[in-house]
Amino acid sequence: MPTTHLPVQPGSAAPVTLTASWPSWVEDHTAALVETPLRIALIVVVLALVRWIAKRAITRVVQHILEPPRGERAQRRSHQGAPVLHRDPSSAPRRREQRARTIGSVLSSAVTIVLFLLGTAMILDQVGIALGPLLASAGVVGLAIGFGAQSLVADYLSGLLIMLEDQYGVGDTVDLGEAVGEVEHIGLRLTHVRDLNGGLWHIRNGEILRVRNDSQDWARAVLDVAVAYDADLDAVYDVLESTGHALREAPAFAGLLLEDPSVWGVQSLDTDRVVVRMAVRTAPLQQWAVTRELRRRVKEALDAAGIDIPFPQRTVWLRAEDEAAVPAARRR
Repeated sequence: MPTTHLPVQPGSAAPVTLTASWPSWVEDHTAALVETPLRIALIVVVLALVRWIAKRAITRVVQHILEPPRGERAQRRSHQGAPVLHRDPSSAPRRREQRARTIGSVLSSAVTIVLFLLGTAMILDQVGIALGPLLASAGVVGLAIGFGAQSLVADYLSGLLIMLEDQYGVGDTVDLGEAVGEVEHIGLRLTHVRDLNGGLWHIRNGEILRVRNDSQDWARAVLDVAVAYDADLDAVYDVLESTGHALREAPAFAGLLLEDPSVWGVQSLDTDRVVVRMAVRTAPLQQWAVTRELRRRVKEALDAAGIDIPFPQRTVWLRAEDEAAVPAARRR
């Protein structure tokens, strides 16, 4: 056992002897020198393994989303050869890819943040740092940030829910209130919509209260036809039905109409006309083209059948004053 002798200081009664026990010091600090680093290393390894497993699971989920659903081609060939489209097929792969990548990125970042915070807390506990004051301080800071950035948090949560529920995606035609057009980009915070005039709208996801998606499942072409009061409505119905059947049998529109057009009947009785409504289900985003072509064919068919399409008429009454009662000044 090593012993250290110190010289006698002036005025001391006896020499001072210090004995240093190195084995006992090492034994007392074994936990700090060996056990704590091993525990920290074990925590890091376990968290890294958990993160790797989570990454693999997220990757499998993303790949599953990217794969087209089974039976989609068979479903598109159904209904007498007409494609029963759930959305515009040209933009479906792009929309699916962006949705999958975004969801995968969000899940991966969430897993990384949670594991990092958990690992930091466990390592600090092993080092001997009290977590109570740190958690209290973090809670106060998080509360302040939450109050200051609550709109930003609402945007991110709304964007995540929009993607998870697949309310709309890239290529869809939507109505978000003032913004009506085609979705060009959808993120966690913003949605970009290109309107009919070419303007690009940047809408915060937290401000989207309702969505009308014209690209989902199917659409409907609605046409109101005005005829005169003296027109035979049965003849008008026959003309409209025959025109609708002819349109569906046309090669250019065979895959756009999902059913035979039907005449719903008299929609309204206006001052100078009778409005008859007909409608037909179409593929998504094709209702406008079908309506335009149907309007042209109906006009030609009504002209050929001799059925008039009325125009607004007004009767004007002119009252002539008795010339004898007109003052002389006015007659000049």
